[in-house]
Amino acid sequence: MALTHRIHDYDDPRSIGFRFRVARLQRLVGLIELTVYRTGACRIIDLGGTEQYWKILGYDFLRSRNCTVRLVNPRPLELMHRSVFEHQQGDACATGLADRSFDLVHSNSTIEHVGDWHRMKMFAGEVRRLAPAYFVQTPNFWFPWEPHFGVPGWQLLPRPVRAALMRRRGWGHYRQANTIDDAVSILEHCRLLDRRMFAWLFPDATIHVERFLGLPKSFVAVRVNSAPAGPHAALAA
Repeated sequence: MALTHRIHDYDDPRSIGFRFRVARLQRLVGLIELTVYRTGACRIIDLGGTEQYWKILGYDFLRSRNCTVRLVNPRPLELMHRSVFEHQQGDACATGLADRSFDLVHSNSTIEHVGDWHRMKMFAGEVRRLAPAYFVQTPNFWFPWEPHFGVPGWQLLPRPVRAALMRRRGWGHYRQANTIDDAVSILEHCRLLDRRMFAWLFPDATIHVERFLGLPKSFVAVRVNSAPAGPHAALAA
């Protein structure tokens, strides 16, 4: 548990996870700057996001760029910065919002939690239709360290073995399961993708690979608004 928090404590600037997010968000900054250059503002929808996540980028940065962020999340959220954020409680796979309602879709480590392949396709469809640009990140199935359960090779174990382990104790970010139904439900909530699967879901994006010790750790799908935008178009590349 302690090792997992040292790696994935996103509030600790010393953690590996924090440093990866800071580096990753430079590309997101480029997408935001490009939109602001075009229109003077940026309407963002964050599928599965929280207000706390955006702390790394900076609330003052968002205000200075005239950004608004709608957080779509199935659980209630208490918002502290309502001048920037609003919350839509609901399903990120079926938002009920109109096409091109936003300038930019953002999602960080959410698609692996929405359910089975059918649900992932629904999620990807929402991402692709809600804005002309998007930024979607997900961990790599084949990276040795499983980021949610904090166990090397966890995703390669047979599901009955993982379910039995969940009944014994908590792992990573997940508590100990009370029943076998509880254990399987936890496992069903986390389904990692490999690069081929991820690229299939986002065929109109460029897939960027994040590496750790030379190994592909995670993937980011980026689609840039293709409308002419002058010299700043290179910011998000």
